[in-house]
Amino acid sequence: MEDFLDRKNKIAVIGVSNNHEKWGYKVYRSLKNSGFKVYPVNPKHEKIDSDRCYPDLRSIPEKIDEVITVVPPEITENVVKRCKELGIGKVWMQPGSESEDAIRFCEENGINVIHDACFVVDGLKKGWESI
Repeated sequence: MEDFLDRKNKIAVIGVSNNHEKWGYKVYRSLKNSGFKVYPVNPKHEKIDSDRCYPDLRSIPEKIDEVITVVPPEITENVVKRCKELGIGKVWMQPGSESEDAIRFCEENGINVIHDACFVVDGLKKGWESI
């Protein structure tokens, strides 16, 4: 998990939302407030707060180290394939976004994967407690 919490990582949050009550927004805002270089990704939005929102991983202007999915499982299954194509080696699947197929794809293709854990609750908060 420590490798996922490295603040040098450039992270894309797939499924970010403008709705402040949704986890897509909460994860994105928590990362940004914690000092991560984070890119919001959702083809339905042009901006999240005042930040440019990207329609897909290919449109991000620099190489991404890590992806966090906050989307339905069938979308995550497509996202992990795109991660392989783009050489992204870490995927964190937020609860509800994981699927056995997506997890297996990551494991079979050398992509480090975390699932059944919340990046904010199980990652950031617990990671800080251990420092």
